[in-house]
Amino acid sequence: MGIRASGSATVVTSQKVRAGLDEEYGRWQEKVNRAVRDFDGFKGTETYPPGSGEDHEWVVVFRFAGTDQLTAWLDSAARRELLAEGRALLEGTPTQEVLAGGHIEEPDREEGVTAVISHDVRPGREQEFERWQEKVLREQEKYPGFMGTEFFKPVEGIQDHWVVVFRYDTREHLDAWLDSSNRERLLEEGRDYFASYEVRKVGTAFGGWFRFGSDEGEEVPPNWKQAMTVVLALYPTVMVLNLTVGHEFDVLGVPGYLGLFFSNILSVSILTWLLMPLVNRALAFWLRPGRTRHVRLDVAGAALVALCWALTVLVFALTTG
Repeated sequence: MGIRASGSATVVTSQKVRAGLDEEYGRWQEKVNRAVRDFDGFKGTETYPPGSGEDHEWVVVFRFAGTDQLTAWLDSAARRELLAEGRALLEGTPTQEVLAGGHIEEPDREEGVTAVISHDVRPGREQEFERWQEKVLREQEKYPGFMGTEFFKPVEGIQDHWVVVFRYDTREHLDAWLDSSNRERLLEEGRDYFASYEVRKVGTAFGGWFRFGSDEGEEVPPNWKQAMTVVLALYPTVMVLNLTVGHEFDVLGVPGYLGLFFSNILSVSILTWLLMPLVNRALAFWLRPGRTRHVRLDVAGAALVALCWALTVLVFALTTG
C-alpha cells in the first residue's frame, strides 16, 4: 500500500483461514468484494494472501471516500450475512483496523511491503504514547528501505486502537526493522504507554507485474495465477537468451557465474518492461480478480496457459532438436 494525501477512510481486515480451505475462502472473498462495490463511497479493495511462512492469515483492505460511507458498510445487514456465511472458513473472529483522518489511499505502482500495527493505549497516556511514537519513527527512518509512515488515532464509535502504518521496499528490510534490537528496546520503553499491540504485514509475491489500473481497484491475481503466468513468459525468455546471448558468452569465454548473472538481468528486464505487460493484456479476462466470477473461468484460463506452455516446449523441441 502506498501513502498519499487523501481524505478517504480505510479498513484493514485480517482473517485466519482454516487449513485446506483457501479456494473456498477465495470464492467467498470474491463474493464479499462484489457486494461492497454496491455501497456509496466505495473506492477500491485489495486482497493479500499469506506470505511465505505466515500462518494462513489473509489481509483484505477496503477503501471508502469517507468514514460515514465506511461505517455504513461495516454496519450493513449485507456484510453481517456474508460474515455469517464465511464463518466456517475462518479460525476465530476476523480483526479489523479503521484508518480515518490520515493520508492513506490506493496503492501506488512502487513495490513494497506494508506493516499495520495497532496499539491498545493505556488511558491517560495518549500524549506520552504520541511522543514515544515520534521517537520510534526517527529510529526506523535510519533503516534501509524505509518508504514512509502514517499515524491514525482512534475512530470514535468504531474502534479504540491507535494504528501505525509504515512501509519498506522489501520484506527483508521490513523484517530487519521489526526484529531489530533497537525496536525491541523501544518496545520495552513503550510498554508504559500501551497494554498490547499487534503486527500485520501486507504484501504480494509478484505485485509489480500484475497491476491493472486504479479503476479496477488495484487488485492482484491469486499467487497461483501469477506463478503460472510468470512461467509462461519466463521459459521462452530464458530459452532464447541461452540460445543467443548464452552462446556468445561461451564463445567469448565468459565464466558461467558471470554469464548467468548477466542473463538474469536481461531476463528480468525483458519480463518487466516487455513480456509481462503483453501477457497481462492477453490474459486479463482470467487474471483480473474483479472479472473472475466462476470456477469454470479459472479452469479455462489455467488450461489455456498450460496449452501455451506445451506449445512453447514443442516449438523449442523442434527447433533445437
